[in-house]
Amino acid sequence: MSAARFLSGADIVSDRLDWGELAWISRPANTGSQQIAEALVTLAPGSGHDFHRHPRQEEVLYVLSGTVEQWIEGQMRMLLAGEGVFISRGVVHATFNIGEQPARFLVVLSPSAGEGGYESEEVASQAPWNTLRS
Repeated sequence: MSAARFLSGADIVSDRLDWGELAWISRPANTGSQQIAEALVTLAPGSGHDFHRHPRQEEVLYVLSGTVEQWIEGQMRMLLAGEGVFISRGVVHATFNIGEQPARFLVVLSPSAGEGGYESEEVASQAPWNTLRS
């Protein structure tokens, strides 16, 4: 694959998960990037990615629209459009759409992990994460 390239809409592949949709802008499978995985995430009202961690990746999340309830370990903060968060590798976090409209945000993970660019360890069923949100 070329060292640099333009991306068309056809290059951006979406994955639907039970907590939302990820439109992959960059990951090894579509750009060959080994250092950057980037996706446009859409969360429907009332949905979210429950407590999890990325053991080998740092993450930056930047809200484009909507209101999200963002957790970092045991701390919670509401994020609006134009706000974001940096999460170090291995730090437990969660993101929930508490608004009445879909929430959209960019997420960047580094380095890429595997062909999908992303790895996650779900911990929402474990203490103390299963007691933080009512």
